[in-house]
Amino acid sequence: MAQIDDFLEARAKEGLLRSLKPVSCRREGTIRIDGKEYIDFSSNDYLGLSGHPKLIEESKKAIDKFGTSSCASRLMSGDLNLHHELEEETAKFKNKEAALIFNSGYQANTGIISALYTKGDCIFFDRLSHASIIDGIILSGARFFRFQHNDPGHLESLLEKERDKFNKALIATETVFSMDGDKAPLRELCRLKEKYNCEIFADEAHATGIFGENGSGLIEQEGLEGKIDFIMGTFSKGLGSFGAYLAASRRTREYLINTCRSFIYSTSLPAAIIACNLAGIDLVKNEPWRRQGLLESAQYFRQALKAKGFEAIGDSQIVPVIIGDNFRAKEFAENLQEKGYLVLPIRPPTVPKGQARLRFSLTFHHRREILERLINDIAGIAV
Repeated sequence: MAQIDDFLEARAKEGLLRSLKPVSCRREGTIRIDGKEYIDFSSNDYLGLSGHPKLIEESKKAIDKFGTSSCASRLMSGDLNLHHELEEETAKFKNKEAALIFNSGYQANTGIISALYTKGDCIFFDRLSHASIIDGIILSGARFFRFQHNDPGHLESLLEKERDKFNKALIATETVFSMDGDKAPLRELCRLKEKYNCEIFADEAHATGIFGENGSGLIEQEGLEGKIDFIMGTFSKGLGSFGAYLAASRRTREYLINTCRSFIYSTSLPAAIIACNLAGIDLVKNEPWRRQGLLESAQYFRQALKAKGFEAIGDSQIVPVIIGDNFRAKEFAENLQEKGYLVLPIRPPTVPKGQARLRFSLTFHHRREILERLINDIAGIAV
């Protein structure tokens, strides 16, 4: 108990102690906590699909037919026709041979990487990669090397020095980074993959639904589906639902079904979620105006903040504003909450020390008049 007390006390002194805040309602870009309603800038429901009537309708139909649970893992009796339909649609959506569905992004990343790589292999990953990627790398037992964020030059220096010492090699990255909102230099990473005989794992969690002609992601936008071996992403952000996927070759899918522990030993996602995911893919492809409007709003918001002297970074619907000090970031967020905006401070260890920030997660519901008012309120607090 003393160890726990010491930990909690140290975290509190550093301004890093977190707590849970139950939500009583969330809809159309607003959220209610402790009886107060806020404009929600903390959600990853980028396209506003989580409350879309079509997703709700398809989920209800699936519950009526299959009930509330799949009742087993997919290798037992929890393998529904709907799972296969979603995998086929996901593979088409991502322009890959096959796809495999996972229960969450965390389960996907930890399970996939640790199943595909092992001792004697090596993994090179962007230092700002999501914790689930890092945990999957650690579980794999492979030797790993961090390269500086979005720095192909540093990655190449590591590859030159280390690649020939190992069997298989993987380059791992997010395509849109969740805390910085910027994009990976995918073309350069693909060049290095070919030069040094590697494979590439790309996490499209925050790009799926937002980028590309069909909303498939940044890889589609760059036309690199044929060069990136493993395309992972989630249904829980731009697609407004839950779960995750890997799009890859048929042989990779077959291998993971037989080796990936997070897939084998989990009860499969229920039919209501799978049906919702199918509807989400369909809406993303057929309603491009959602992502177009979102990215225009994000560009306006970022540029307006910069014009007022703020360090607003990124190049996507995620707009971080760097504050630096942990306590100042927390205080800034609390001041914005008093004005009716739910904006959360992001602090170490989620981001590097000295880079505490406010993370504005823009969604389809954030109209221009809301953003204009928010910009003025941010400037007023900073004075």
